[in-house]
Amino acid sequence: MRSAGTLAILLSAWFMAQFDFFVVNVAAPSIEHDLHTGPAALELIVGGYAFTYAAGMITGGRLGDRYGYRRVFIWGVAAFTVASVLCGIAVNPAQLVVARLLQGLAGAAMVPQVLATISAVYPPAERSRAVGWYGAVGGVGSIAGQVLGGLLLTADVLGLGWRVVFLINLPVGLFVVPLAAWLLPHVDTARRPKLDLPGAAGLAAGLALVLVPLGLGNSLGWPAWTWVSMAASVPVFALTWRWQRRLGARGGQPVLDLALLKVHSYLAGVGSIVAFMAYFAAFMFTLTLLLQGGMGLTAFQAGLAFAPMGVLFSLTSVLGTRLVRRYGLIVVMIGGTVTALGLGLLVATAGLGLPYVMGALMLVGAGNGLVLPQLIGAALVEVEPHQAGIGSGMLSTAQQFAGAGGVAVIGAVFFAAARDGGHVAAMRWSAAIDLGLVLIVIATVAYNRRRASRRERSRTAVTP
Repeated sequence: MRSAGTLAILLSAWFMAQFDFFVVNVAAPSIEHDLHTGPAALELIVGGYAFTYAAGMITGGRLGDRYGYRRVFIWGVAAFTVASVLCGIAVNPAQLVVARLLQGLAGAAMVPQVLATISAVYPPAERSRAVGWYGAVGGVGSIAGQVLGGLLLTADVLGLGWRVVFLINLPVGLFVVPLAAWLLPHVDTARRPKLDLPGAAGLAAGLALVLVPLGLGNSLGWPAWTWVSMAASVPVFALTWRWQRRLGARGGQPVLDLALLKVHSYLAGVGSIVAFMAYFAAFMFTLTLLLQGGMGLTAFQAGLAFAPMGVLFSLTSVLGTRLVRRYGLIVVMIGGTVTALGLGLLVATAGLGLPYVMGALMLVGAGNGLVLPQLIGAALVEVEPHQAGIGSGMLSTAQQFAGAGGVAVIGAVFFAAARDGGHVAAMRWSAAIDLGLVLIVIATVAYNRRRASRRERSRTAVTP
């Protein structure tokens, strides 16, 4: 019972983080109207959370390794709750931007402790099941941001308008914090790594130089400073990488655990997740534009259109864990193929009406549930318990970075195509790019499956 309670507490925080990542897309028109928000400020309200969330993930993971996953998780949830309240009571765009930045930082402290605790506490057999639930809850949180967010705005609870999508986190936080203090176990990581502040600052600066222009570039027409900023990120990342190597070589503890990059399953998992998250985040974004801008649905109706996809994602996430244990990575390849078929169907039938779109979405959701949770589990399977925090932080940073980049790049393609041919043509172009990314995921998983088979044959050959 304690194990189930532990997982429920951890996943409730993960749900909040995912929910708040997506719900602002639904609330953005109301925020723009009520606070008289300009385009740039609105982009920062939507994207500022993603930036500080991504930039702080690795440091959040290191904090968990240093001070304990339980302690950092509790403080992270408390800070996330306070930041959510600050979002809900903001009276001008500047206050809301600052509150969203703080909310992202709190999420960066909170979320890495979820996978870290799962990796450190659960034995391998139970861990794969817990990671399956992690993937399922992440998918539900993403969809709930669209569905529940639209419902809350439509119901206009207590006349709060858009503020309710943030204030709803208050009762959740007040419930989770004391239960986490009671149920979460103390995990001794056997290490107390020092914080690498120069490395953390360099990583945050490099991410800012990329994510800020990606977030603002499209709405501003890609001015020269956006390209200069992204180009400047290259030397910043290079210097940060050099500092990490030097610090590690002299026995220090860099913010990036470069030893993890030598773990083949971890490196391959990161690569697969980057391709998948670039597709998934962009797909959710462009699909919302198609449903509301191209098909004239309200925010709530568009959210309901996402619901079958979310239900199938959740079901196959849980089922996929058992299937992978029995049949191996071929299940992930089948899931990727189902997703690819759904995207192909969307490309072919996007102009035929909502029923065809929803049919394609159901295939996409079913396939996604077989893929994403298993990629996360495969990435962490060989990570040592004392590296669980930093490994989870690096993995989460890669996810968020890929998601932001996918939205910016594929979103730019969508907007360019929409100007010339409308929303349906734009969705076809973006879905075709998404299909290419999913094919990369399938190819990567097939490569890893072949390597795993070779290793198994080698072990069998040398066994007397």
